[in-house]
Amino acid sequence: MLVGVPGMALPLIPLKPTTPQEELMQCPSCHNEVASQATFCPMCGTPLAAAPAGGGVAAPPIAASTGISENAAAAISYITIIPAIIFLILEPYNRMPLVRFHSIQSIALCVTAIIVQVGVEIVQMAMHFIPGVWMLFSLVHLVIAVLIFVAWLLAILKASKGEYYKLPVIGDFAAKQAHV
Repeated sequence: MLVGVPGMALPLIPLKPTTPQEELMQCPSCHNEVASQATFCPMCGTPLAAAPAGGGVAAPPIAASTGISENAAAAISYITIIPAIIFLILEPYNRMPLVRFHSIQSIALCVTAIIVQVGVEIVQMAMHFIPGVWMLFSLVHLVIAVLIFVAWLLAILKASKGEYYKLPVIGDFAAKQAHV
């Protein structure tokens, strides 16, 4: 068996045949033995250059060593503020414009939601002496929470499809910060 230098792109090297009809080759990425008819390495998923031309259906492209796709990372950034911050810090994700845009928009949505809810709460406390005002502010809190939830859900769905969906006001800020 031949072994190459890690990190170098090596051609597929035929190895010992197990049967007269089947030849084995070495994956250029993980160096495991694979059948010469294979389109992708079964261990690491790397496309094999020596696969028969036109012999199989092309599989969707895989993420380049990041583990998750750009669309998935963009959608995950909305789950909480923590993944959004992590994606802005980690190297492979902070260079992806889609992930950077949705991470910034997620943080902006979270900050805006907190500011709006605190502002309504301050107004409610200032007006607490009016009888029954708590019912009105309960309804206001509910409407704000539903609007924020709908915006959050819409942003997740659009991010998972790979779209640069801009929320009103927040989206323009996120686009400017992400240089999109």
